[in-house]
Amino acid sequence: MSIKIIVTGGTFDKEYNELNGGLYFNKTHVSEMLKLGKSRVELKIVTLMMRDSLHMTDSDVKIIMDECQNSEEDKILITHGTDKMANTAKVLGQSVKNKTVVLTGAIIPYAFGSSDGMFNLGSALAFVQTLPNGVYIAMNGRYFHYNNVSKNKQNGNFEEINIKIKNRN
Repeated sequence: MSIKIIVTGGTFDKEYNELNGGLYFNKTHVSEMLKLGKSRVELKIVTLMMRDSLHMTDSDVKIIMDECQNSEEDKILITHGTDKMANTAKVLGQSVKNKTVVLTGAIIPYAFGSSDGMFNLGSALAFVQTLPNGVYIAMNGRYFHYNNVSKNKQNGNFEEINIKIKNRN
């Protein structure tokens, strides 16, 4: 079973510019993170773009959707910026069928050394292998259905929109 990892950028892959204090993209850290985590899963990694999700356009989301729909793999993990992750998940959830798609990201860049990215990547890798077909977000050890999640911008956590939906099922 091969898993496709689609890299789209986000805080996961940001670097720190010591001269001006800004954050920027250079290259993805996903392969390095998987090596450090000693992953033994068969993976295909594709970098589609390196974007901050705040700057992601409808065209970018369509590129991600097309990659998912046209993928031979039926298990797909997407690294994505957290600000618009729920929006992209909703589009994918309404259009990608017969596959398990898990989006994940980080609040703190991997390059900072104290990132939540390693944990989130590992969790997402486990979730994509075990969850049934559908689209999910995996953050901080939890997974959420695409139609029942939002980012709490006050505390940076992902939360269920309607807890009653989960309790009914």
